[in-house]
Amino acid sequence: MKKTMAWHKQHKENSKNKILTSAANLFTRFGFEKVSINQVMEKAELTRGAFYSHFNSKSELYAQAITKAGVLARDEHIKNCDGSFMGVTKRYLSNEHRNKKLKNLCPLAFLVTDINQQNNTVKDTYTNVFKGFVENAKQQTNSNQTALQTVALMIGGLALAKAINDTSLSDDLLIACQEGIATLTSLDEEVS
Repeated sequence: MKKTMAWHKQHKENSKNKILTSAANLFTRFGFEKVSINQVMEKAELTRGAFYSHFNSKSELYAQAITKAGVLARDEHIKNCDGSFMGVTKRYLSNEHRNKKLKNLCPLAFLVTDINQQNNTVKDTYTNVFKGFVENAKQQTNSNQTALQTVALMIGGLALAKAINDTSLSDDLLIACQEGIATLTSLDEEVS
């Protein structure tokens, strides 16, 4: 009997993970309003009924998917560069990320305009993912001020670069943000 319960618990966790991964991918690409529960479940290769054994609402799914998207994007950036802070920064502020060519997109930059339309639970989740991003940057920069400036350049730079329709200007903006972060972190190292 215990083996059955353990299998059931693992199966339920796997199903929830599939739903969250599907939702993270869809929401970061299309936003809250343009994604339906049916689309999330179809991409997860599960029935709509399975949704309700894990979530009470689309909004609850959205909040949890933001956290999942943040973890997936962070892990993908770290895995696919040299592992240095500037390596992650350049990958984050890249044409591939801006143009949605990466498998996992940063919810902080891709959902920045979407969040103001959401409830406090979703905003709290977004804020916690942001705080985690700042904390990761702080470990690299050794300064809260530099970490905040760096994160603002990364998220804001990417969000603006994807919002403007002048490719040349967008490319220049991504490079300017990369260079700004390089300057900030080198100044931070000189002070340390």
